[in-house]
Amino acid sequence: MGCKVLLGLGHQMLRRKVVDCSREESRLSRCLNTFDLVALGVGSTLGAGVYVLAGAVAREDAGPAIVVSFLIAALASVLAGLCYGEFGARVPKTGSAYLYSYVTVGELWAFITGWNLILSYIIGTSSVARAWSATFDELIGKPIGEFSRKHMALNAPGVLAENPDIFAVIIILILTGLLTLGVKESAMVNKIFTCVNVLVLGFIIVSGFVKGSIKNWHFSHNSSSHQCLNDTKVGNPGDGGFMPFGFSGVLSGAATCFYAFVGFDCIATTGEEVKNPQKAIPVGIVASLLICFVAYFGVSAALTLMMPYFCLDTNSPLPDAFKHVGWEGAKYAVAVGSLCALSTSLLGSMFPMPRVIYAMAEDGLLFKFLAKINTRTKTPIIATLTSGAIAAVMAFLFDLKDLVDLMSIGTLLAYSLVAACVLVLRYQPEQPNLVYQMARTTDELDQVDQNEMVSTSDSQTGFLPEAEKISLKSILLPKNMEPSKFSGLVVNISVSLIAIFIIILCIVAVVGKEALGKRELWAIFVLTGSILLCTLVTVIIWRQPESKTKLSFKVPFLPVLPVLSIFVNVYLMMQLDQGTWVRFAVWMLIGFSIYFGYGVWHSEEASLAADQARTPDGNLDQCK
Repeated sequence: MGCKVLLGLGHQMLRRKVVDCSREESRLSRCLNTFDLVALGVGSTLGAGVYVLAGAVAREDAGPAIVVSFLIAALASVLAGLCYGEFGARVPKTGSAYLYSYVTVGELWAFITGWNLILSYIIGTSSVARAWSATFDELIGKPIGEFSRKHMALNAPGVLAENPDIFAVIIILILTGLLTLGVKESAMVNKIFTCVNVLVLGFIIVSGFVKGSIKNWHFSHNSSSHQCLNDTKVGNPGDGGFMPFGFSGVLSGAATCFYAFVGFDCIATTGEEVKNPQKAIPVGIVASLLICFVAYFGVSAALTLMMPYFCLDTNSPLPDAFKHVGWEGAKYAVAVGSLCALSTSLLGSMFPMPRVIYAMAEDGLLFKFLAKINTRTKTPIIATLTSGAIAAVMAFLFDLKDLVDLMSIGTLLAYSLVAACVLVLRYQPEQPNLVYQMARTTDELDQVDQNEMVSTSDSQTGFLPEAEKISLKSILLPKNMEPSKFSGLVVNISVSLIAIFIIILCIVAVVGKEALGKRELWAIFVLTGSILLCTLVTVIIWRQPESKTKLSFKVPFLPVLPVLSIFVNVYLMMQLDQGTWVRFAVWMLIGFSIYFGYGVWHSEEASLAADQARTPDGNLDQCK
């Protein structure tokens, strides 16, 4: 009896979401276009980091080769971006990585993903609000900070911030109010700030190329005697030249620069608010990543051309660099740009947060009242106000420096799961094309598209490939040209094995770095074995028949790109410190208490368990 209960609970936790394609109308306002999404992605991704990060990485990690670091980081981010783009074309609904996991790998993984996304967005919002407040305070002579220290000091070192940040709370409350007014209004404000930010960055790039000198990329080891500004200490020059810290320094810089591209995933939460999500979401993600790469590449090149890399100020490199070339007045343009960048970054953190909460609440995994939609503005009003209030309290009381790494775990976990889901879903049978055309109305499809959709759906609901016998030949040389249940199962098991091998590989590469440096036999054996097994399983996936479902966007070079994306994300997760993993465990304990106490019993999928429209595979509706 006990085994049956555990088995039933296991089935409940792994049940997959049935995508409701019978309902084309969304409860949210479908009013955004592709330009709105590109502006949202650029605004969220191209935050204040571009004004600070380039200086710190160039001085301490990569030197002028920071431009190569940004190129590697951009390529790694594009791997995740392409996976998000395919899912945006497949399932154009609100929920981002949470929804994609729910449709593919089941409810428990979906809850873990959504719960960590909420944490990432809350911490992101609070920390950016504090940064906005500190930047503004610095510009006007620090009166806000002085007042808080004198009259509102919090005597709880190690637990609370030294002094509460009232201005950060005001900023969050203003933007929360803006988000409740409507998505179109929020998008308009975001576009204005993003355009100003991009114009300022353009000015910085052009100025850098005009006033800079290529000589600053060719300093020799002995050139550190070059006079920096009086108030700037000379940093470690390394070996000099374009790559002073070697290729290992470039890779170390790339790991830091990768986080500069985090934020584009907010585009994926707009599935029910975009006019043509199947095309707009993939284009928005790829275009925003491309624009951000050009901006980061240009600013870092301009910065290192204007000033020797070992002279850069890690806190405010751009004003310092302009002072170095005699354009001190340009610091005001940099100040305006950084405030605009912080504003769009803040909006980019706050915009997706209520939408993930709304999606989870509508599915019954979080409390139902959070799914309430304002009938006039068509925004998730309760989710917006609740998330804004929590972020405001955190910004008011906590310093958040120790919690910022938790954002990374949530984001990287979501990236990894989305990449795994693309692998799984591309090789599964019985995926009716109509499921993935929900957001396009009949008028938007021409007659050829409609005929193709119907014929594809009919062919998939009719004759399926015959059952195969399990053998090495059937795994490596499958006879069927269409995916079968057997080939789908092979891919499911293979993806699970790849995840295990990648985790082992990354643990050895990060934790056993010293053992590898000493060339200890066990470390080399485990590392080599993991790489070989990963390659073998990837080849097995590659040999399986791929789904022929027509999509407006597909990830190229399957299965290599998603596997590379999973590796990059897991490797970066393993580099986070022990304290971060302890905090992550505490957050997950809180989440599991909500899921097992409420979500698992109120899940919408539980009430649809006996629905006749469910396919035999159990994850997607058979729509006709």
